[in-house]
Amino acid sequence: MTGVAPTALQSALASRILSHARQSGWAVGHHLTENSLLPVVGTSRSPVRAAMAHLEASGVLERRPNRGYFLKSLPEGAPPPDAAEADQGGDKLYIAIAMDRVGGALSDVVSENELMRRYDVSRAQLRLALARIAAEGWIARKPGRGWAFQPLIDSIKAYREIYRYRLLMEPAAMRSPEFRADPDVLRKMRARQVFVRDEGYRNLSQIELFEINNRFHIGLAEMSNNRFIVQTLTRLNHLRRLNEYRRPIDRERARRVCREHVGIIDALLAGDIALAATRLETDIGNSIIAKALREDEQENDHGG
Repeated sequence: MTGVAPTALQSALASRILSHARQSGWAVGHHLTENSLLPVVGTSRSPVRAAMAHLEASGVLERRPNRGYFLKSLPEGAPPPDAAEADQGGDKLYIAIAMDRVGGALSDVVSENELMRRYDVSRAQLRLALARIAAEGWIARKPGRGWAFQPLIDSIKAYREIYRYRLLMEPAAMRSPEFRADPDVLRKMRARQVFVRDEGYRNLSQIELFEINNRFHIGLAEMSNNRFIVQTLTRLNHLRRLNEYRRPIDRERARRVCREHVGIIDALLAGDIALAATRLETDIGNSIIAKALREDEQENDHGG
């Protein structure tokens, strides 16, 4: 790959891998595998392999004989210009589809040809975006041809109901006898939250901030050792994903949320599950209040 310019697809996938690494809080020396990256980028092995080779040529990854790729260095800011430019187009298409779906401009079932004409993109570009959306759970390929959008939150009332349900479910899961705090996982989660609190809140995208918050809550749910809680929370997060994307980003609030998350983790690391559960209730309750105020402001703006 050295000396050969990467394709737009390879650059876009490289950018997505970098974004995933920042969201996941990977440290230098982290081992990357094709299998672990396939669900992240939503493609087959060959493009992932080429993207990893491109990251090796860029000095981000190191390839070790018979062992695979390891993280060598992780740029703190934006990805390399070629990767950023290529992935920007992918993000624009992804966001365009998301906003059109939320806004009612796309029907429940769509064809690839229809979407290619609407967004003026190639089939390869469209399929990359659709694979990403399918991995997130809000579209599915129909038998034969076509794609079907999955149900999403379509009202303010339903959106608030999700948060009130989470307020009941997540702290209860933490208080359950089966809950087991994993110190190693918690320390990794803490490092990720501290990064966002101190630096990342300034420049991470709306999508990245959502995913980091999502991973925090899913990580706690997994410690409940109850598969149904994890499955339910995952599904609820899929349902609210697009509504989160279309909201104006509040970076200071993102920072405050991370402070709350660090407090929850610190309580768990200290062995105080009762305090952690109480702090989790406060965290989710604050989200309910903040989102209710924002919705009220929007309703008043539309009415005024």
